[in-house]
Amino acid sequence: MEFLLQPLTLLTFFPLVGVLVILFLKSEQKNAIRWTALVTTLLTFGLSLWVLTQFKAANPDLQLEARYSWIQVAGWDIQYYLAVDGLSILLVLLTGLLTPISILSTWTAVEDRVKDFMIFFLLLEVGMMGVFLAQDLFLFYIFWEFTLVPMYFLIGLWGGPRRIYAAVKFFLYTMAGSILMLLAILWLGIEGSTFSVPALIAQGGIPANIQMWLFIAFAAAFAIKVPMFPLHSWLPDAHVEAPTAGSVILAGVLLKMGTYGFLRFNIPLFPEATIKAAPWIALLATIGIIYGAAVSYAQADVKKLVAYSSVSHLGFVMLGLFALNAQGVTGAILQMVNHGVSTGALFLLVGMVYEQTHTREIKVYGGLWKLMPVFGSIMLISALSSMGLPGLNGFVGEFTILLGAFGAGLHGGSYTPFGGVWFAGISALGVIMAAVYILYMFQKMFLGPAGEVTKEHELKDLNWREILTVVPLLVLMFWIGLYPAPFINLIAPAVGKLVIGY
Repeated sequence: MEFLLQPLTLLTFFPLVGVLVILFLKSEQKNAIRWTALVTTLLTFGLSLWVLTQFKAANPDLQLEARYSWIQVAGWDIQYYLAVDGLSILLVLLTGLLTPISILSTWTAVEDRVKDFMIFFLLLEVGMMGVFLAQDLFLFYIFWEFTLVPMYFLIGLWGGPRRIYAAVKFFLYTMAGSILMLLAILWLGIEGSTFSVPALIAQGGIPANIQMWLFIAFAAAFAIKVPMFPLHSWLPDAHVEAPTAGSVILAGVLLKMGTYGFLRFNIPLFPEATIKAAPWIALLATIGIIYGAAVSYAQADVKKLVAYSSVSHLGFVMLGLFALNAQGVTGAILQMVNHGVSTGALFLLVGMVYEQTHTREIKVYGGLWKLMPVFGSIMLISALSSMGLPGLNGFVGEFTILLGAFGAGLHGGSYTPFGGVWFAGISALGVIMAAVYILYMFQKMFLGPAGEVTKEHELKDLNWREILTVVPLLVLMFWIGLYPAPFINLIAPAVGKLVIGY
């Protein structure tokens, strides 16, 4: 009983309560199923806020630990080990927030097999929470792989015309990287006689040449998930074909599992390999920032434009992480949240207009602002947030990351061999390029004369349910943009502890 009442255990597995209730409902009871899923995810978000009230921001160590011996075989002690710290608390809260928002967005968008859809979505939340809280490598790997299954079905059953291709591609790419990570986890468990991450970090002593191989094995799984250039080709297909709720949770949470993996495992477990790899990671991140922005501008499909923008935005996150200083890593964690908020809002809004027009082609729109002023206003704020306008959340994260990247090129920082000043300078061009493709999209769709679709359809502005769906994200855009201190205070002590060795 004590095990079940642990705050983090309750938070992680509470969505299963909703799954059990839905299993006893008939498929025809669609509204009852929707309300059950929504209430379950709202209660899960409430539990994440409860965890936040017990979290001590000044403490850089793992907190609220739930630790039990699980599997003991051949000298191995595999543990059920959940804990939270400043590196993961914001991602736990983001997961808790975006899941009910995603459920609410499906109210009229998903009409077929609603029961199956909601079950898969709740199971996905269990996996995502587990990834951010697991402190045993074996347990982490189970949660990591578990998230693949519900997401595969969400894309494959409720996606667009090429949904099977996109779902299989997503599954195979992620699984390929995960196999290499599994081999590295087994090596660490055998050599260290434990899968506990804190214990492995405390042991240290992994030879430098072995460290690099282990770093590459973990990085393969995480770089595909981010995704980093040039391992990103699965992402546009998955985003475009996924249902709106799937795209929101994919961009908002699942991609962050990759960046979080580098933060939680690669950087503390393999310090020597991290220092050697940092300039090369930064180079790929910088290429990704520019490439993602350039390709976004070339897209005719607005959903694909937002999808490619993720390659650019998460390039900034990787640049900040491997600056290996407090400014860069703090900015990277904050930008993970910012991207989930801003890009999540953009995918929601694209899905809302698609429900009415059934097309995402930018060229057939035009003049939407006059017909849908509320929709246009919210889209403008979300777009400006995504491109990093001062006063909104994106600016705070990108500025802090560039500050860290610039510092990493000075005084023997992690980017010194290649010149972090150059990385920061070239990456800053990505901010300008983001303004180009975001404003181009907004001008084509919302301003100017009415396009074909605008003329043919009697478009309705957002209703109260749709407004309610995006309002929490708008609040966060302004809150983080104008007063980021509460968020940074949650991150800073754990980040200081992480980078002290660098």
